[in-house]
Amino acid sequence: MERIQVDILGLSTSPSAGGAYALILKEVNGTRRLPIIIGAFEAQSIALEMEGIKPPRPLTHDLIKNIMETLGSGLTDVFINDLRDGTFYARLTIDSQEVDSRPSDAIALAVRYGAPIFVADKVMDEASFVPENEEAERQPEVSGKSEAQPDQPKAEKTQLEHLQDELKEAVAKEDYERAARIRDEIQKLRFRNS
Repeated sequence: MERIQVDILGLSTSPSAGGAYALILKEVNGTRRLPIIIGAFEAQSIALEMEGIKPPRPLTHDLIKNIMETLGSGLTDVFINDLRDGTFYARLTIDSQEVDSRPSDAIALAVRYGAPIFVADKVMDEASFVPENEEAERQPEVSGKSEAQPDQPKAEKTQLEHLQDELKEAVAKEDYERAARIRDEIQKLRFRNS
């Protein structure tokens, strides 16, 4: 299974997301984005560490790091390895041992250790998107022409293309709850077509 390295692009909230936050991961050597809906506590933990703000008492993720360091262990990397029924799964690599984790907790630890974050290629294929402005730059030229001939009719969009457009629009508007529902519809459609 191929591992694609990602960086944290941003963290934001949406009023329609019911107190949840969207963590946006960006492919290091590409343009795809992966939105993951996480809880408020995990979002706060990630944001505080990224901003270099140290609370007066250790948060849970700080405590875990302190315990690991006291025991002589370290975090090698984080791997978001699966997506099932709309739920992401992750693994921590701690001293060559793999430990199951929620992606939000794994990423909160990764930012504390400066550890790399990886995503399985199949997860990126299922749940990522390419922003419109970057998608236009990625389109290959056909027969040396950068645009379709004006006299050729534009083909009707497939249901999948329509859903992908809706997903991009929802993410652009920071409506991550809707984006998650659309992502699930895309997965169902791809499953039916495979």
